[in-house]
Amino acid sequence: MKLSEISKLFNGIIEGDSDIEITGVKGLEDAQENDITYLASSKYRHKLKDCKAGAIIVKEKIDDFSGSQLIVENPPLVFARLLQLFYVKPHPYRGISKEAIVSPSSCIGENVTIYPFCFVDEEVNIGDNTVIYPFTYIGRDTTIGADCIIYPNVTIREGTQIGNRVIIHSGSVIGADGFGYIFHNGRHVKIPQVGKVVIEDDVEIGACTAIDRATTGKTVIGRGSKIDNLVQIAHNVRIGNDCIIVAQVGIAGSSSLGPGCILAGQVGIADHAEIEGGTIITAQSGVMPGKTQRGIFSGTPIMPHREWLKANAIFQKLPEIYKKLKELEEKINKKEGKE
Repeated sequence: MKLSEISKLFNGIIEGDSDIEITGVKGLEDAQENDITYLASSKYRHKLKDCKAGAIIVKEKIDDFSGSQLIVENPPLVFARLLQLFYVKPHPYRGISKEAIVSPSSCIGENVTIYPFCFVDEEVNIGDNTVIYPFTYIGRDTTIGADCIIYPNVTIREGTQIGNRVIIHSGSVIGADGFGYIFHNGRHVKIPQVGKVVIEDDVEIGACTAIDRATTGKTVIGRGSKIDNLVQIAHNVRIGNDCIIVAQVGIAGSSSLGPGCILAGQVGIADHAEIEGGTIITAQSGVMPGKTQRGIFSGTPIMPHREWLKANAIFQKLPEIYKKLKELEEKINKKEGKE
């Protein structure tokens, strides 16, 4: 596409050659003369001197770039849209494979693709334009909305409710039993897990993530939330709308997140924790049971992020402080010995 055509799509302003032919969309370091890239932040401006891109997407005009500039309100969003436009291919409609097992009692919408070696149990409902890739298991009484993509080797247990435009990546398990036992007479007695999982519209679930069914009631993933790979969400957890949950997070049973929360990598949430909407928990932090007010928190157990930074700075100086303390102790002992 010509840069002028791209500009029309995003209501941009062009500085430089508007007729340059764009054949690719790449990062700053990889872009060549017919590629378009973008500047994510001013802290990366030093990389522009080595950038060979023919055009760059920016929020404001910059002086230290020789190529054309596309000025838009939200450069990262335009970059993402261009990646989709140039590279993302639509999932082709293939119909229902003869090598898939689909129960006659299931209701399959229009233009649904079910690849070979899928198993669809009784009373399953699948909405229009949804794609189910090979080796996927869908348990009975499950509902999957329209325009969903279920990648290979996903397990969706019975009674799960999935909204529209949901993406589930390979290896994920939705609706496994919650981890519930009672210790009695020297043994762990299993508590039946008879609830369900509800995944609302526009959710994306990364590879090898596990979301457990509720003991009773529902485990809920709110509309628009995005979950990374290798995340564990336990029974009766409720995730609000538009949350971000990064890799290796573990959320224990009956905890809840308000809308717009961000959990960075390897955060651990104890059972019955309640986190207010808009809260950010930084990487490797631990949240104890109870209510957490909105804010930015770090550490285990968590504390306000600024306080944690101060405490961490002191912690790193502890060996030096301890050494000085021992020296003072020796001086005091010597002085007292002389007296």
